[in-house]
Amino acid sequence: MSIEQDEAAIRRAATLYALGADRRDKSIWSQVLCEDIVIEGPGFKAEGLAANLSNLDYLGQLHSRTQHHVTNQLMHIEGDTASGETYCIADHLTEKDGRREILTWAIRYQDRLVRDGAAWRFKSRTLVLDWEEARFLS
Repeated sequence: MSIEQDEAAIRRAATLYALGADRRDKSIWSQVLCEDIVIEGPGFKAEGLAANLSNLDYLGQLHSRTQHHVTNQLMHIEGDTASGETYCIADHLTEKDGRREILTWAIRYQDRLVRDGAAWRFKSRTLVLDWEEARFLS
């Protein structure tokens, strides 16, 4: 693969990860996560595919809907491994005291990926939360 094809495939993995989170779709996440995936962030760490797939259920319990918007991404690719940073804005819709609230996170994922055939899978994702904003919907 060319560098452009690798970058496109890695971007696709990040987009599918976001889509899988928003749809709570474990089959999508299974396409882009390694068996020994480690995902961590403020106050959480999940190791292994099964643990991370079950976190989709937890996400659904916390928030009625989410929208993850993948923005900037810069990766360093060496053979069958890649590392870099993926920016994301994540909106989380919740009910609070009978009111609907949006919690927005400004995220930078510190990513490590491995090539699996023509596709790329996440080996680790560390969620860095730069800031959050909460607002009520009218």
